Amino acid sequence: MTTIDLNADVAEGFEFDEALMHIISSANICAGLHAGGAVCMAQTLAFARDNGVSIGIHPSYNDRTNFGRTNHNLSADDVRSLLFYQLGATVAVCQNMGLTPSYVKPHGALYNQASTDPTLAKTIAQAVYDFDPSFALMGLSGSQLIHAGKQAGLKVICEAFADRRYNADGTLVSRTLPNALIEDDNEAINQVVRMVQDGQVVAVDGLVINVQVDSICLHGDGKHALDFAQKIKQTLLKKGIGIAPKYNPKPS
Repeated sequence: MTTIDLNADVAEGFEFDEALMHIISSANICAGLHAGGAVCMAQTLAFARDNGVSIGIHPSYNDRTNFGRTNHNLSADDVRSLLFYQLGATVAVCQNMGLTPSYVKPHGALYNQASTDPTLAKTIAQAVYDFDPSFALMGLSGSQLIHAGKQAGLKVICEAFADRRYNADGTLVSRTLPNALIEDDNEAINQVVRMVQDGQVVAVDGLVINVQVDSICLHGDGKHALDFAQKIKQTLLKKGIGIAPKYNPKPS
């Protein structure tokens, strides 16, 4: 049976994290530098544990003011320090709860910059490998981050987005543009089904591009987003597509 992972960014202080855990199979746990905090992290990890959801670490630039969505130009050493700080903190909280993360997914501007910048992508991938080579690295399908993860010897998780539009080169349309987000539920659901079943997505210029998809990112920061995530899951299940993480964590 075909299976697909459904992931969402959580522990960012929004109210629907617990409800999301009944829908997703992987939770990207905010590591505290763009939102959230220690208590929010622990509460969300408990929700994930109680629902059998795979745990990922979601590190970002140190940018709470802009929710981690502002580009930065940091040295490789500074990027490594940011990552080790956030990975270490999240792993410590997980260990305190008897939990083991299985992957890392950068957040916001860090994710987007690493998708196209091979130097930053290599720095991130090597830092993750040096911290724990058993971790998988989640990134935009076909991106520099996925390539760097493979080169570093990491398992990779190729991600696609339910409600984002794509450029012809496979990158996401910038959030600064008015057509970046798909606001019609049916259009987004059809995009997800086509990506999962056929490995294809239609770019904004009409070009059909091939895309490898291991995981679909859903957004849960709002009641409508929660309802939309449930619709996607129900549609996939009705089409005989199972929901499961690509990788399970290493044994504790």
